Amino acid sequence: MFHQNDTSEILIRKAVPADLEALLRFEQGIAEAERPMDSTLKEGEIHYYDLAQLIAAENVHLVVAELNGELLGGGYADIRDAKDYLKHRRYAHLGFMYVKPEHRGKGINHLVLESLKAWCRGRGIFELRLEVYDSNIPAIRAYEKAGFTKNLVEMRIDLNAG
Repeated sequence: MFHQNDTSEILIRKAVPADLEALLRFEQGIAEAERPMDSTLKEGEIHYYDLAQLIAAENVHLVVAELNGELLGGGYADIRDAKDYLKHRRYAHLGFMYVKPEHRGKGINHLVLESLKAWCRGRGIFELRLEVYDSNIPAIRAYEKAGFTKNLVEMRIDLNAG
């Protein structure tokens, strides 16, 4: 039986094509969680990612958290070229950060983040960035606990509204 905060038996591994079905369910879980925070998201099934391409890409490390054959969550690091005006030449964008709701708060996201950080360090990448909704306070707290700081706020207006 898996106990709260007992992550010793959780395996963090690179995603493989056989994981695609579960990853697609995770993607819909992300959309479902984010829809109340973003009025611009379409209803129904949406896709943020080309997951098969992310699994195969050389510059992306898509990992899953697995316990006894069950996938509990995952995330990816995507090495990208930085804007010319920034100090760093390349950085890693983190995305697809997801843990099944029944397994949240058990340290799984931390394990995924640590795995992604190690992969980045091993490739000489020391700047990591991610996006999180301003109203997603639990995620913001988790990322701050992992060492991230707020950097930029994106703002929007709907000119069709009142």
